[in-house]
Amino acid sequence: MQQNLDTARRFLPIVDAAALADPRRSDQLRIRREGEIDVVYAPFDHIERGAKLAILGITPGLTQAVNALRAAHEARHLGLEAQLARAKLTASFSGAMRANLVAMLDRIGVASHLGLGSAAELFTPGASRVHFTSALRYPAFLGGRNYNGTPDMLRTPVLRAMIETHLAEEVRLLPDALWLPLGPQAGKALAHLAGRGEIDPARILSGLPHPSGANAERVAVFLGRKPAHLASRQTRAAPLLTAAERLGAQVAQLGRA
Repeated sequence: MQQNLDTARRFLPIVDAAALADPRRSDQLRIRREGEIDVVYAPFDHIERGAKLAILGITPGLTQAVNALRAAHEARHLGLEAQLARAKLTASFSGAMRANLVAMLDRIGVASHLGLGSAAELFTPGASRVHFTSALRYPAFLGGRNYNGTPDMLRTPVLRAMIETHLAEEVRLLPDALWLPLGPQAGKALAHLAGRGEIDPARILSGLPHPSGANAERVAVFLGRKPAHLASRQTRAAPLLTAAERLGAQVAQLGRA
């Protein structure tokens, strides 16, 4: 955790107007460059130590990075940890995305496992029960564009190192949390750490469809709101139903452990 604060102390004081507009173009915020890959600093250092659920994406995109930098800049009058926590709030789910996520977590029994009436209680303001993070903590760009999983994170030294240092640190600090990877690339990062013995694979909830509104049909099938035989071929209903049953059994087994 101290390393997180040291990184923030190094970069936050040098954030200027140009960096707030586009951190990709700030040499001062660059953490590492390797070929076409650039990793830049944005304040995603905060770790929610009381979290019961950790939600994992691939990497913060440019919009998230700019929003987090601006939030941290506006909160610069606060203490460093409060400043970082304020910046991290920019990653929280809201609207239809949160509603979909809550419904799917309830569908597989997460609320019951945690002793809650609904997973919606995890998102109560001030509850500090959800940790938002990424396989690659700091924003990664490929040729100036948001990194989307290609080239393979685990075969790219600069990216793999971020998984084995920053993400591994978060996993160690949240040993009792359930980990929800959003998409197969985030899932691969957690599987890699599980293979290294750093996280119990039983705590990784792989297979939920992404909760975005653009994924509405897949979410509806997963939740049983739309019959599989009425779903489009592209939705691939059968694996979604299999995942829902598998995850429900996995969470139930955690409760018996």
